[in-house]
Amino acid sequence: MSVLTAPETLADRWTAYQQENPKSRIRDAAKALGTSEAALLATRNTGQPDSPVVALAGDFKELLKQVSMLGRVMALTRNDSVVHERKGPYLAVSFQGPMGLVLGEDIDLRLFMMHWQHGFAVSENGRRSLQFFAADGEALHKIYVLDGETDLVAYEALVERFRAHDQPDSLITGPAPSAPAEAADDTIDVAGFQAAWRGLQDTHDFFGLLRQFGVSRTQALRLGPPELVRQVDNDAIDEALRAAAAQEQDVMVFVGSRGCIQIHTGPVHKIVLTGPWLNVLDPDFNLHLKLADVASSWVVQKPTADGVVTSLELFDAQGNNLLLLFGKRKPGIPEQASWRELVAAL
Repeated sequence: MSVLTAPETLADRWTAYQQENPKSRIRDAAKALGTSEAALLATRNTGQPDSPVVALAGDFKELLKQVSMLGRVMALTRNDSVVHERKGPYLAVSFQGPMGLVLGEDIDLRLFMMHWQHGFAVSENGRRSLQFFAADGEALHKIYVLDGETDLVAYEALVERFRAHDQPDSLITGPAPSAPAEAADDTIDVAGFQAAWRGLQDTHDFFGLLRQFGVSRTQALRLGPPELVRQVDNDAIDEALRAAAAQEQDVMVFVGSRGCIQIHTGPVHKIVLTGPWLNVLDPDFNLHLKLADVASSWVVQKPTADGVVTSLELFDAQGNNLLLLFGKRKPGIPEQASWRELVAAL
């Protein structure tokens, strides 16, 4: 009779987990094994020229500026409940301190580089990618090669340019940051907060408003001006996307990690419900939302110099923002009445 011993290394544990869960994603494996995506990837680094995982080092801002040389790629940003995938080239990449922008018509990103700590070039199942992680090993942003569209010579040159001198097969990560405790509602200057909200001139000033009055994002929705905020059913996102598709209305879909907000601006066409996931499956834009994770949904209006801007905002049970949905608009241009009517009908 043979005696089975439990795997001792993280690499062995991951291999055993994959054998038992062959369709599991690495994010799920990391949670099940009590570790991080970045730590799992590091175990696949052989240190050899043909290693499936290569550690990257150097200034990731400079690396991102050079991604435009690759041509069309697929950008992926996600949180625990939503995956946002957009194809296109990286264009107009710029930074001011740790804050960055990618402002192409296809790939549109807001970057928070203070969180970008680890990077890897990964080759898995015939797919090549550049993947970036926070200090605790949580994925922030990934860039995938597209067969027949991405310049592979430029990709390999970029990997070599930023290949780390040391290629360890393990990674020590720090703890995940803890969210600040929410203040009690009765300690908030609700009247002052509502007045300041009504006086907004730019949607970007909303986040400063939260800090000024010491309110969390979901607390702000509970305490905000009642004529500008209303809670809706959690299937409102399904209804809104299908209505936008039927009306051929361009939308803006925002999904963020700690280090990146990724935005799709344009139409949505193919809306598919598969098990627990609501999906947009279009040629250049894919969205995957785990509906069961949506704990609250809100229609939110923010005054601006160009008139009111309306969004549908989704949150999980911990108050984390999962997704923002807007009608397509540009600064200086009022919101389309058709979008406002669509949201009013939810």
